[in-house]
Amino acid sequence: MSDYVPSSPVFFRLIKRTVVVVLLVLLLGVLLVPAPLLPPADPAQPPNPAKAAWFLIWIQEVLSYSTRTIYLVIAAAFVFLALPWWGGRLPLERARWFPSGQWWATFFTLAGAVILVALTLIAWFLRGPNWSLPW
Repeated sequence: MSDYVPSSPVFFRLIKRTVVVVLLVLLLGVLLVPAPLLPPADPAQPPNPAKAAWFLIWIQEVLSYSTRTIYLVIAAAFVFLALPWWGGRLPLERARWFPSGQWWATFFTLAGAVILVALTLIAWFLRGPNWSLPW
C-alpha cells in the first residue's frame, strides 16, 4: 500500500459539488434547448440530408468530408481509451492537475475537446441546406 497517495476529504467534497453543478447545468440546458425531434418519417419525401442531434452532429460533419474519416474517429476513440495506461505511473508525493510527465495526455484530451466543439459549431451554425456551406 505504500505506492498509493492518500486523498483529502476536501477533494471529494469538491468533486461532489462539481458533479451537482454539472448535472444542474445539463438539466437547465435540457429544459431550455428543445430536443431536435422530427415528425414521423415519410418514405416518399426523405429529408436531404437531415442534421443529427447536437451531440452527434460533429461526427456527421467529419463524415461529410469523406466516409473514410470514420477510421480517424475510431482511432481517436482507441487513443482516448488507452490514455490512462500510457506512460506508466509517475511517482507523485501529492495529486496535481496536468502533471508535467504526462503532457501528451493533456494535449490529446484538450485537442480532442477543442476539435469536437469546433466541428459541432461548424456543423450546427455554418451548414445550410443540402449540407452546403453558405459562402
